[in-house]
Amino acid sequence: MAGGVRRKPAVSPSPLWGKIHAVWKDKHLVLFKTEYTFLVVSVLWFLEIGINFWVIQRVAYTEIDWKAYMDEVEGVINGTYDYTQLKGDTGPLVYPAGFVYVFTALYYITNHGTNIRLGQYIFAVFYLITLLLVFRIYNRTKKVPPYVFFFVCCASYRIHSIFVLRLFNDPVAMMLLFASINLFIDGYWTVGCGLYSLAVSVKMNVLLFAPGLLFLLLWEFGLMRTIPNLSLCAGIQLLLGLPFLLENPVGYVSRAFDLGRQFLFKWTVNWRFLPEWLFLNRYFHLALLAAHLLALLLFALTRWKRPGQSVFELLKEPSKRKVPAQKKLQIVLVLFTSNFIGMCFSRSLHYQFYVWYFHTLPYLLWSGGVKKLAHLLRVLILGLIELSWNTYPSTNSSSASLHICHLIVLLCLWLAPPLPAAPSEAQEHTADKDKRH
Repeated sequence: MAGGVRRKPAVSPSPLWGKIHAVWKDKHLVLFKTEYTFLVVSVLWFLEIGINFWVIQRVAYTEIDWKAYMDEVEGVINGTYDYTQLKGDTGPLVYPAGFVYVFTALYYITNHGTNIRLGQYIFAVFYLITLLLVFRIYNRTKKVPPYVFFFVCCASYRIHSIFVLRLFNDPVAMMLLFASINLFIDGYWTVGCGLYSLAVSVKMNVLLFAPGLLFLLLWEFGLMRTIPNLSLCAGIQLLLGLPFLLENPVGYVSRAFDLGRQFLFKWTVNWRFLPEWLFLNRYFHLALLAAHLLALLLFALTRWKRPGQSVFELLKEPSKRKVPAQKKLQIVLVLFTSNFIGMCFSRSLHYQFYVWYFHTLPYLLWSGGVKKLAHLLRVLILGLIELSWNTYPSTNSSSASLHICHLIVLLCLWLAPPLPAAPSEAQEHTADKDKRH
């Protein structure tokens, strides 16, 4: 209109402003709604940079295995490839070949292992990478309320100690393991299997995830297409161990993959309440192994697969099954449960072994099927587990409380609702009929 006032078109708010407005509106729920997981873990991750720097600067480093690691790889550098001849201050070399390569690199980077402060900062980077990988899993699955992640990082003294004050090889293995799990949930199974095998080559505790991974591979690919992935894992082990296998194959396999290692009673975290003679008894070890295998079998047959689905269905080609593909939630739960069962029935747990399952505990607790297990009780269980691992030396009470917490978590996982039943032939026929109409 001539002479009329032209109105300016309304400017829509930017997406960023919309998100900020939504966060401000829900500010009292940010720590409880899983949709804000990314925001909360981002803040915590940057906070962890400062915490690790403070710990390295202010808390004294404690020598336990670092010098032994350096002595062991120095033997390899000097030309000794017979595993039975490689040893350090704390005993013989008992880790697979991947450990040798990783710590040989650290040997050179840290001036033959003498620049421990630099080693601490490298392990701080390992810690931050591990945390990034763990947070990504939680962000992808949206299973745990964000406030819990404070207990996953900032609140654990023991985990910070294992990484930056002790420089154990366990964190390196777990960093590679969590990288492989990220690849699995993204659908990169072959590359994930390669990284998983690398993790095993650093420390074989990662084999506790193997039963769950085998189940997932069979579900995803069937028997025939699983074989190449298993061959890749085995091939990587052979390739990494080749220099040592050529020198003394029996010595390498018996030392690097010694499943019958005898642990010292004075270091046990989980069996302190037992008499030492029983702790060292082989029949007790066999009983734990039998319980471990039975628990895995029960979970695989009744919790990991769908009701009414034969376990032999897993051997078929996926295209010939009437079973939907794995979801990210199921992949993570099966792997974490497989590892947790191994921890429950372990012959002995030492203090650095805490990192084997620490980052998986919230996921397991919030995946349980007991609705009455309130948030406060779950946090209390996390706190009791942390207290048990921080009690040094371990006591009858700390070991017993650890087992009680493990039992509660295991029962909650057992009572979790099973996957929806596989559709029957009659249901399939009815569905097809409906589609045609």
